[in-house]
Amino acid sequence: MHPQLQDAIKQVSEQVIGKQQQIKLAFTCLLANGHLLIEDLPGMGKTTLSHALATVLGLDFSRIQFTSDLLPADMLGLNIFDSAKQSFEFHPGPIFNQLILADEINRASPKTQSALLEAMEEKQVSLDGETRALPTPFFVIGTQNPMHQSGTYPLPESQLDRFLMRIQLGYPDWQAEKKMLLGHDNTTLKSKPTVMSVSHFIEMQQQITQVNVSEPILDYILKLVTHSRETDGFPNPLSPRASKALLQASKAWAFLHGRDYVIPEDIQAVLPSVAEHRMRAALSDFNGQTSLSEKLLEAIDPLAA
Repeated sequence: MHPQLQDAIKQVSEQVIGKQQQIKLAFTCLLANGHLLIEDLPGMGKTTLSHALATVLGLDFSRIQFTSDLLPADMLGLNIFDSAKQSFEFHPGPIFNQLILADEINRASPKTQSALLEAMEEKQVSLDGETRALPTPFFVIGTQNPMHQSGTYPLPESQLDRFLMRIQLGYPDWQAEKKMLLGHDNTTLKSKPTVMSVSHFIEMQQQITQVNVSEPILDYILKLVTHSRETDGFPNPLSPRASKALLQASKAWAFLHGRDYVIPEDIQAVLPSVAEHRMRAALSDFNGQTSLSEKLLEAIDPLAA
């Protein structure tokens, strides 16, 4: 694994104990320059993970608590008249940071949820007829509670598709929770050193674009997405944007593990996080059944001609 990224993962793992796989997927998403969605019950460590990622990567961080009365202006900012200057002055909202935690995003109204759409896709916002660029890099980590909880609004498919990956933390195992009870995760985030500079992180993102992808790997991705479109049982087939996201995430996963080329196992590792929220809206829909991404992987043999 890449040495600096290994150090970063180790530091975050000291805050979010026993979730190394999910942490690696979160780093993969940011390296691939994508937005991350974390869906889970309250108290699972979603906010802690988001803050820890910003700390070790040296990113400017802000948290927006999405509530039913949150307005788009509360997030984006607004123009306020300055009587001394006799002119309007723009006061930026919390979205003008490098890493935004959109906490409990599905508790806000659809109007406020949609205000994130341009920012996530275009990395800019439009206010009073003026377009304002957002910082570089710019990431949104959205957290949401399961749909069965009261006071939640389902995210529309168009917004779900803007998230490159979705993960679920789940309950910690026995030993991990015991460490938490003993206070092994009580080290404050502010005491954690930054592992790399923002410029170095951006450089890594550029290196990922140079990761080699062979034609059989591209064919494997195309077979997976085509199977979802041509086979019954997939309510929302994977779009061309999803196939691009799968390639992007696979290259980042390969880079994270110290390789400059993609292998089928890279695609298999990221497919559930990249594809599942695009094919089916809620993690709770599984009900113990085989996930749609597992069905895809079982149906397509990467070694087949």
